[in-house]
Amino acid sequence: MYDISTRKRALSLVSQGRSLNSVSKETGVSRAAIRSWLVRIEPLPRMSAQSGPCCRCQPVPAWPADPAAYSYLLGLYLGDGCISSGARSGYFLRIACADAWPGLIDACVTAVKAANPSGKAARVQAVGYVSVVGYSQHWPCLFPQHGPGKKHERRIALEHWQQEIVDAYPWEFIRGLIHSDGCRITNWATRLVAGVKKRYEYPRYFFTNKSDDIRKLFSDTLDKVGVEWTTLARGVDPFNISIARKASTTLMDTHIGPKY
Repeated sequence: MYDISTRKRALSLVSQGRSLNSVSKETGVSRAAIRSWLVRIEPLPRMSAQSGPCCRCQPVPAWPADPAAYSYLLGLYLGDGCISSGARSGYFLRIACADAWPGLIDACVTAVKAANPSGKAARVQAVGYVSVVGYSQHWPCLFPQHGPGKKHERRIALEHWQQEIVDAYPWEFIRGLIHSDGCRITNWATRLVAGVKKRYEYPRYFFTNKSDDIRKLFSDTLDKVGVEWTTLARGVDPFNISIARKASTTLMDTHIGPKY
């Protein structure tokens, strides 16, 4: 852990037009560390892998204490999340949230705190987005979809207990997926009315993900709450799920709405 004076000195040398390589040689600090200080100079808050009991590691495994928050976080994780190994046998859960949606970032922090046995989460600013980070030994217990490789290159399936939570809190799961890999737009079209071409607008939702399994989890959950959907191909790849029928977009607006 480098103190703040070391960080400021390194950045001062960079501001003089020095290369990262030369500053690294002079200070003994890695180029990766200096590069990260260009984005955030303050040290990250200390997070301990030691935490409260894991609901899944008990003799009788249980649901997370806040299953609604977990269902939302599960959707975020499947869309824009990852788990990586940390120090002392712990793991980092990271959810990438665009700077354009501060309300989404707040909701993500709340959900990570609710699911993390330690009750902690941190925000790490990057270029154009914030990584919401939680540290725990138990993320693989809570998100057994964690594994090597990209999600769309391996099988993604929910455990029985996860599916029960999604069935109990389907809109939270849908909201998490939309907040990560979805959007609400205002579409438009024209039609002839009494011989005059008129333009009309209507809301439309999209969900885009390269994983066939994750798209199916999304569409299966839409089916359970009565939302009609169609698949739109990007070239030959059916990556997009569209929701455009009025009754269905009304349902989505009631429970999801635009990102914020």
